[in-house]
Amino acid sequence: MAITGSGSLAISLSVLVISVAFLPKVEGQNLATDNVSVIEGETATISCRVKNNDDSVIQLLNPNRQTIYFKDVRPLKDSRFQLVNFSDNELRVSLSNVSLSDEGRYVCQLYTDPPQEAYADITVLVPPGSPIIESREDVINEGNETELTCTAIGSKPAAAIRWMKGEEELTGETAVEETYDRMFTVTSRVRFSVTKEDDGVPVDCIIDHPAAKDLLAQRQLEVLYKPEVKIVVTYPEGLTREGDNLDLTCIVEGKPHPHQINWLRVDEDVPPHAVVTGSDLYIENLNKSYNGTYRCVASNAVGEAYDDYILYVYDAPTTIPTPTTNPVNTQDSRAGEGAPQKIDHAVIGGVVAVVMFAILCALIVLGRYFARHKGTYFTHEAKGADDAADADTAIINAEGGHNNTDEKKEYYI
Repeated sequence: MAITGSGSLAISLSVLVISVAFLPKVEGQNLATDNVSVIEGETATISCRVKNNDDSVIQLLNPNRQTIYFKDVRPLKDSRFQLVNFSDNELRVSLSNVSLSDEGRYVCQLYTDPPQEAYADITVLVPPGSPIIESREDVINEGNETELTCTAIGSKPAAAIRWMKGEEELTGETAVEETYDRMFTVTSRVRFSVTKEDDGVPVDCIIDHPAAKDLLAQRQLEVLYKPEVKIVVTYPEGLTREGDNLDLTCIVEGKPHPHQINWLRVDEDVPPHAVVTGSDLYIENLNKSYNGTYRCVASNAVGEAYDDYILYVYDAPTTIPTPTTNPVNTQDSRAGEGAPQKIDHAVIGGVVAVVMFAILCALIVLGRYFARHKGTYFTHEAKGADDAADADTAIINAEGGHNNTDEKKEYYI
């Protein structure tokens, strides 16, 4: 019987082990939460989440380990904490009007054996105040260097400062100072030289911070520059000729606006009857004695500048007489038409040279032609001399001998 009882016990234990092996596996409870970043004065939300909860109790503690919520009950007397959601799987609590004193590590706690904890760090962001931009001087002369300073006060974390001059980014020198309660003040300085093109250009101090958007300060540059001078011919439109009138206008720009504009003639006096009215110079009835360089000079507090106009007076244009029906006067009109015109001796000399060269070429060609076609001719008295054995016989055989000298004729072959 003892053996029988021991066998039965062994069989029972085997069945129990097999039964436990086939039971469904139960996963452990898992507690989780998240860190939170919140801007000062806004609302933070803390979520304690449980996976596979077996009715264990969830509670939330503050950084001082004081219970904020135990299940759905709030023991802490701070009405800024409000229950957002409570269930077997989550305890969600909001904290309104967050301040720097609320920053720290909050604890989600699950009453298990042993207890579980998860930590949520609340980080409070403090945006800087409105940036302050200052300039070493309000007005800068062209070519000088200026310095601008931008300050962002009381931010957490420290702000970053960028500079823009129009569409151009500038590089500044930045200093960071930590103040109370882990707050920061940031100062940036930028230096650059200015030109007249910088007048009126905005310089922006741009603040980059996770708690602020589109935060900037702006200063417009005011640049003083010396005058820019340009002379414009108002009349005449074409060449300046004897007897014409001349009207010149001096266009001037500068900052400040030029307070003085003067006309002068370089190395000579301005014609006595020339009229200067403000920025205009008017000379009537031009002649060649007025040739020269005319200068417009403008000045302001920054400097002086000028522009030159070179006057060259040409001959008066030719006047063509009115045609008449009288044949005698027609020739006089043509003569009169050509009389005032200048004779270009270079052109005439060129024409004569070409004509002489053509004549010389023609003579050479004709000479070579006659030389090439020069022939032999026979007179009538030499007829029959070709068959003679010598000169005496040829003379005797010639027709007519010396008796036909009066009837001698020549034939060209």
